[in-house]
Amino acid sequence: MADLPARPDLDQLRHQARELLRAAQRGNPEATARIRAVSDRIILSSAQLALAREYGFASWARLKLEVERRDVLNSRDLSRLTALLAEHPELATSQLEHWADRVHGEPLGYVTMMRFNHDRLGLPAELPGTGAIARALIEAGAPVNGRPRDKETPLITAASCGDAEVAQVLIDAGADIEAVSAPDSGGVPGGTALEHAAVFSMTGVVDVLVAACTPRRAAAGPPASGGCSPMAPTPTSATPRTTAPRWRRPRTVTAPDTARSKPSSGPSPRTPSPLAPEPRHPNPPGNSCRARSVSGAGKGSLSR
Repeated sequence: MADLPARPDLDQLRHQARELLRAAQRGNPEATARIRAVSDRIILSSAQLALAREYGFASWARLKLEVERRDVLNSRDLSRLTALLAEHPELATSQLEHWADRVHGEPLGYVTMMRFNHDRLGLPAELPGTGAIARALIEAGAPVNGRPRDKETPLITAASCGDAEVAQVLIDAGADIEAVSAPDSGGVPGGTALEHAAVFSMTGVVDVLVAACTPRRAAAGPPASGGCSPMAPTPTSATPRTTAPRWRRPRTVTAPDTARSKPSSGPSPRTPSPLAPEPRHPNPPGNSCRARSVSGAGKGSLSR
C-alpha cells in the first residue's frame, strides 16, 4: 500500500485517476486489473476508487478530505479550516492517515511541530497563524493536554519545537504547565515544557512559560517541591511520577550536541540554563521534535 507524500496535489490525484481509466480503456491488463479489483465497471469513478483504495482510503471522497485537511493545516488557512470543521468536526481529533512522513498523529500535534519541520515540508521558516489554527482545533474538541497514551503533551512538543505562538494558545486554553514527559520520551525524559524549551534554547517559548508561571508563584508562594520551576517538575494526571524528582540542585549542562540540535534554520543553539536538566538520549525515541524525521520534502510526486 502506498502512502501520500507530505504535500500532495489533488489535481495530480485526479490526473492519475484519469490516466488509469484511459490505460484500462486501451486494454492495458495491469490498469484493468486495478480497476476490476474494486468494480466491474471501467469508468472514472471506479478508477478514482481504485486509486483511493491503493492509498489506504475506503473511498475517493475520504481521500480528498484527508488531502484537503493536510493542505489547510500547511497553509494555516483559518477560514478554510473553520468551514471544514463545521462540516466534518471529527477532523479536529481524528488521526492523520496514510502519509509518508507521518502515518499517525492528531492535527494539534502536527501543528505544534510545523515550525520545526518547515524546511522538510517546503514551508517558510516563519509560520504566522499556527496559533490561530491550534485555537480552532482546540475549540473543535482537540484535547489541550493530549491523550493519556502520549509521551508528551502538546505544550511540551511546542516548547521543544520553538513555537511560542502555539504555546501561548495552549496555555490560554488551560494546558498543564507542570505536566512532564514520559520517562522514555526523547530530549528531556520526565521534563516539563519549560525544561524542554530551556535545553533547546527556545527563548521565545521560555519567555511565554515564565510569564505564565509568574502569577502562579505570586499567588501560591514558593513551592515546597514542584511547580513551574525547572528544578522540580510536579507530576500531573497526564504523566504521573512514581519516583522522587531527579532535580535536586542546580547543575551545569553543556549545549545539546548536533544529534540533538535543532536544524540550522531554527534558533542558534546556545548553552542551556544551568538550571536545565541534561537531555539523556542522543537519538531520543519519544514523540518529540528531537526525534522527528520527516521524509518526502517538498511537493512530492504521486506518480507510481
